[in-house]
Amino acid sequence: MPNRPTSLFSAGPLALIGLIAAVALTRLLPHPPNFSPVEAMALFGGAYFAKRSWAVLVPLIALFISDLGLGLMMGGEYFHYFVSGGFLLVYLTIAVLSIFGFGLRGRISVARVAGYGIAGSILFFLVTNFGVWFGSAFYPQTASGLMAAYAAGIPFLQNGIVGTLFYSTLLFGTYELLKQRIPALAQN
Repeated sequence: MPNRPTSLFSAGPLALIGLIAAVALTRLLPHPPNFSPVEAMALFGGAYFAKRSWAVLVPLIALFISDLGLGLMMGGEYFHYFVSGGFLLVYLTIAVLSIFGFGLRGRISVARVAGYGIAGSILFFLVTNFGVWFGSAFYPQTASGLMAAYAAGIPFLQNGIVGTLFYSTLLFGTYELLKQRIPALAQN
């Protein structure tokens, strides 16, 4: 059931923000490529925030803050990402995945979260690898070039799915446990 408070500073929204922020910061820790919480954060926000604008904005803001942190850690190389078309494509895809998460509202189950997580990871893979191919000097702008870009991304897809499932379990599971222990959350 989505949180119903009208204030972003009510117990439910604050707990959601805290969980999203915490997993977003794990992006700053060493991890396998594409094993990240990004798609899980989007689905989680979409599933629980009552206000649709919060459901989209909170994961995007958490993503942006963690991207800034990565930029500071990695230097100018990562900051080039902020002025690339890939940046906009990733953020647009995350916004779409937050909206996709609306389908989980009030119907959270292990199977549904896993299904949405896998579908979200595949959508992210398809869109972002299309973006890598589109206008690329590395891949020819042909159907075979597009297939080569997708083929090169398959190891990242595998890590993306595993990461999304791991972080979805962490986010959704932790919040459900918190709802059992904190009465104010269960009432939302």
